[in-house]
Amino acid sequence: MNSLFAQEIRLSKRHEEIVSQRLMLLQQMENKFGDQNKEKASQMQAAETAFKRNLSLLKDIEAAEKSLQTRIHPAPPPEVVSLETLYWASVEEYIPKWEQFLLGREPYPIGVENQNEAETNIQNEAQ
Repeated sequence: MNSLFAQEIRLSKRHEEIVSQRLMLLQQMENKFGDQNKEKASQMQAAETAFKRNLSLLKDIEAAEKSLQTRIHPAPPPEVVSLETLYWASVEEYIPKWEQFLLGREPYPIGVENQNEAETNIQNEAQ
């Protein structure tokens, strides 16, 4: 009976050692996870700070680029803008006349008009 009691005491001590070791390992795991979470939070904060910094730098660069563009290419005078608008309106007006020629489906449109005008002028002069 003594040997059973001694064995039970030995097992009880071994159990206490195992439980103690388990608690120590659990505490180490908690510390490690806590450290990992802190590191992760720190990395997230650093990434967010870097993102904000980069966004600010990008805005500064875009503002500088815009400033340089206005210095290099100032806005044209109103007369030039007006002429440009009239030019593009004229282009849009003549596109339908030139479209078939540019697609290779019809002859040169201006030459035909000028040729008809020339024939009309020659006929008028002959009379």
